[in-house]
Amino acid sequence: MARWSAGVEYLGSAYSGWQWQEHAPSVQQEIERVLSAVADHAVKVTAAGRTDAGVHAYNQVIHFDSGAPRAPHAWLFGANSQLPRDVALRWVQPVADDFHARYAATSRCYRYVMLPGRSRPALLDQRVAWLVGALDAPAMHRAAQALVGEHDFSAYRDAGCQSPTPMRNVHRIAVSRRGEFVVLDVEANAFLHHMVRNIAGVLMAIGQGKRPDTWAGAVLASRRRVLGGVTAAPGGLYFIGPVYPAQFGLPAMPDFWFAGP
Repeated sequence: MARWSAGVEYLGSAYSGWQWQEHAPSVQQEIERVLSAVADHAVKVTAAGRTDAGVHAYNQVIHFDSGAPRAPHAWLFGANSQLPRDVALRWVQPVADDFHARYAATSRCYRYVMLPGRSRPALLDQRVAWLVGALDAPAMHRAAQALVGEHDFSAYRDAGCQSPTPMRNVHRIAVSRRGEFVVLDVEANAFLHHMVRNIAGVLMAIGQGKRPDTWAGAVLASRRRVLGGVTAAPGGLYFIGPVYPAQFGLPAMPDFWFAGP
């Protein structure tokens, strides 16, 4: 048996999320279906992280084991020829037996894309978070810096989050304007359920002038989700990908802006 790793790109709009669901379509289901067909035996995959229903990914990293004598290009082109058009493998390569897509990752990166101040978009439906009115990106960036470091993020996680601890370490967080878009970038060791979307909801309220810059830090200190405002829509969220030690030799983090049309 050899261990393989792959990068998966997908639009999550039509799926219940990454993970297998009994009665709803998932990205994992599609990936395992086609890899099993290429291998000619059942293949199970492990991913760097889960994404919720409607959330997209640019470089979700997986690993799987197979004894099938396949070259990297056979896995790549064989799988992509059978996957639906909203899911694709970006790369496939052999990895060491001790590589684990989830546990070997040192951090994970997400991007949340907002489109303020214009009429409802059609081409970008379910691919950005649309909201009426302007957003003050510098104010959102200043407010977000209160979240950098290791903290108890209870106020920014979903009530149904199953993590045994609310402690997470945010390595960096930034809000910037790119043309008509406002973009939130977050890198952390790991994320709680709905953590990025809840952060985005708080920062949007600050950007709209509904709350002061200090509110993001005050919500964090409260440790109470009820004080954190709305959970931002899933369509604006992209899992950019995980970061791994150089020893595993995986492709570098992609230079991703935004998968708009």
